[in-house]
Amino acid sequence: MAYIVVTNDDGIQAPGILALATALRQLGQVSVVAPSTNQSASGHKKTLFQDVPVSQVVLADGTPAHSVGGSPADCIAFAALGLLPWPPDIVVSGINRGSNMGQDITYSGTVTAALEAAIQGVKAVSVSLANRHADSVEDYKEAARVAVQVVQKALEKDLPTLTILNLNVPLCDRVHGIRLTRQGVRIYQDELTNAESLYRIVGPEPTGNYEEEGTDVWAVHNDYASLTPIHLDMTAHRFIADIAAWDITV
Repeated sequence: MAYIVVTNDDGIQAPGILALATALRQLGQVSVVAPSTNQSASGHKKTLFQDVPVSQVVLADGTPAHSVGGSPADCIAFAALGLLPWPPDIVVSGINRGSNMGQDITYSGTVTAALEAAIQGVKAVSVSLANRHADSVEDYKEAARVAVQVVQKALEKDLPTLTILNLNVPLCDRVHGIRLTRQGVRIYQDELTNAESLYRIVGPEPTGNYEEEGTDVWAVHNDYASLTPIHLDMTAHRFIADIAAWDITV
């Protein structure tokens, strides 16, 4: 049986992580380590040279877990540095309340926790549900079912170095299937509010280019689960030749 580490960015008591941990137990032993508070959109934040509190907590079903007063990436870094037995066979991050597609992945604590696992040399999957209002374990049932199928395959196969799988599941009773996708384009509708010199970014959920078939945004919009491989090499390889033609000299 596999040894699986589960984390998230919505916080240790979020229903999505409980649904995920419960579902993944059919594949093996599960250890849970997650932020003590909601760390959504925290990106790949890694806390250095600062004290970070860690405590033992119990999830709603009695599952023991580690609660970390830092970011999702901190959770995995701490686990790799001795907080948990290491390495696991796989790290699974989620299930996020809300999708993580297109440019979202640069903001997402869910995705960057998985990327931190890849940096630590462990295969990883990030899982998100396209429902910002999912507030019960039952809401995540279909996403957890799909996640188990993807994680099982990921356990059996090899992933390239510094590469993770990013899974997004639509809000529906049963997905039409799974599509292998590339990143689409998100369209953000952020607004800035101000009350007594206190500012806040708010706004409706992002939209996207739903017409571009083959993208994560298209797949989820059409009730398919979207599976996108993501790697940490962010070099724009095709642009290198163009830059060379600039003939920069110093």
